[in-house]
Parts: sequence; structure tokens; C-alpha cells
Amino acid sequence: MKINVIIPAYNEEQSIAKVLNEIPSDIGVTEVIVVNNASTDSTKAVAEAASATVLDQPKPGYGNACLKGMEYVAQKNHPPEIIVFLDGDYSDYPDEMRNLIEPILKGEAEMVIGSRELGERQKGAMMPQQIFGNWLATTLIRWIYGVHFTDLGPFRAITWNALMKIGMEDQTYGWTCEMQVKAAKLNVKSVEVPVNYRARIGVSKVSGTIKGTILAGYKIIWTIFKFWLR
Repeated sequence: MKINVIIPAYNEEQSIAKVLNEIPSDIGVTEVIVVNNASTDSTKAVAEAASATVLDQPKPGYGNACLKGMEYVAQKNHPPEIIVFLDGDYSDYPDEMRNLIEPILKGEAEMVIGSRELGERQKGAMMPQQIFGNWLATTLIRWIYGVHFTDLGPFRAITWNALMKIGMEDQTYGWTCEMQVKAAKLNVKSVEVPVNYRARIGVSKVSGTIKGTILAGYKIIWTIFKFWLR
């Protein structure tokens, strides 16, 4: 199966080359798409130098960046069978992409979430508010949708057909949560695999600020209830 990787990136000049250089070259990745999300540093130039396809998305927002990448893929005559979403901050281990796609290749899943809760997490890699927020969100999803997740981690793989079926909308912090609750509502077969996690390079734009933490928490909770009420 052909694989495309979409990497949203905002001011990741120190880390993006490391991420790109560690993406496995022997698993069918045909294109790596870095979406430069209103960066004010050299993220775009560094990504281009590492031979990635770079798209500009001047409108801020994690979801906006992911949607831009999907829009690009949708224009292809023959879209890839699998899309992998990966952050550009080097907190995930790109080589573990092998484990993410394996359940899809075996026909066991349409969507695979990389769970930091099930893997080994470097001390300090996740802030206490992130750990609590993940627990609260996944508990609510289990109660409301009857589907068990342990994480809303951004490192994930999904078939292109399932991604189109889900019909992603969120433009900011609710992106990962939206994908999971919609998958639950639409009976998209989903599994989790353990992924390891390390301290990111640079300061988190979400958990690294009080404002980002509050806005992300609000958006995630709202997303869980919004799609339940639809």
C-alpha cells in the first residue's frame, strides 16, 4: 500500500529535519507532506532541504494544517491507501510508523492510534495537565460512545477511505478527538498500538501555555459532546 505522511509544523526549525530523516524508507512512503502553519522561523526552508513537499497554510490551527495536507492529497489522481499523521516536534519516534500501519496492512483496522499511555514515556515528556486531559477525554468517550481509547495522541495512521468517510472539520485543538469520536459513531474499525514518547524539542504551543491548555481542554470536551448531540 502507498503511504503519505502529513506533518503539521509551526516553528519547528530545530526538529523538523530530525523527524523527516527518521521516517522509514522501506514501508511504502511515497510522499511526506509538511504543512508550514504560519511559521515565523525557517521551518519551510529546512523541510524543503530535507526533500519534503512543503505546503503553506497561513491560517493558524492544527486542524487547518491537517486539512490543508488532506486537500493536497485529495487532488491526486490516485490517492495513497494510508495516511499517517505525525507531529514535527520530534516527540514521537518516526520509525514506529511500522507498528502503526501493521494492523491496517493485516486488515485488522482502518484507523490506528499511537498510544503514549501504552508505550514508554520519557519523564517530563507530557505535562500533568496533558495526562489528566487525556484520561478525562478518553473516559468520556468510553462512557458516551462505548469505545475504549487510552490516548488522543497525534501519531496515527488511517486509510484514505476511512478518512474521507469521517469527513474531518475541526480547524484547531479538537482535531484528534474529532477523528476518534466520529470513527466511533461511524463504526470505523479502530485499534491502538503502544508508541514511545520523549520530551519535544522547543516549547509546546498548547500545553506550554496556560491559554493553550485551557483552550485545548475546552475544545476537546466540546467536541466530544457536539458530535454525540448531532
